[in-house]
Amino acid sequence: MSIAENLEEVLNELPEGVRLVAISKFHTNEAIKEAYHAGQRVFGESKVQEMTAKYESLPKDIEWHFIGHLQTNKIKYIVPYVSLIHGIDSYKLLVEVNKQAAKAGRIVNCLLQLHIAEEETKFGFSFDECREILTAGKWRELHNIQLCGLMGMATNTDDNEQIEKEFCSLSNFFKEVKDMWFADIEAFHELSMGMSHDYRQAIAAGSTLIRVGSKIFGNRVY
Repeated sequence: MSIAENLEEVLNELPEGVRLVAISKFHTNEAIKEAYHAGQRVFGESKVQEMTAKYESLPKDIEWHFIGHLQTNKIKYIVPYVSLIHGIDSYKLLVEVNKQAAKAGRIVNCLLQLHIAEEETKFGFSFDECREILTAGKWRELHNIQLCGLMGMATNTDDNEQIEKEFCSLSNFFKEVKDMWFADIEAFHELSMGMSHDYRQAIAAGSTLIRVGSKIFGNRVY
């Protein structure tokens, strides 16, 4: 099947209120253009240099989401154009995004990344760490970032029960955070979870953003 056909297949499964981030990392501009011409406008990248090169050479109405582990010294390169940073995994990172966004005269949308998997290689706050940061309240002084929700990655496993358990734990935590700290903040509404192999479970658990790459573009080109 073509990229356009794969894209249509995924989009047809999405209920109202769920958006697709097409993960285009390691794929060519031509592959992205095929998805773009089929109507896709939201793309996700995990390398700053690669995303910036694509931003500069592809249509300007593309909404670029950064989904990788972001280093503080690279933030300044994506802040002028990024639509959403999915992986804020430390308060220090949030402060630096705010600083660079102020320099660029922008308010940058961010998601807090939670560690829900049983894999040490995954990044993110624990639920308790996230609660501590939100309770401390210093984030309220960061006027050039907008916290829009949470993000998490389930364990890479064939155990569907474990995947569902992890997604449900994040979904329940999202509701807690929304009620406790963001009840009156309309922008805090995104729950980014689910990839090519588990997005159906993520949608069932309440995801609003699924991050699908290989199911659309095929295997990555390294």
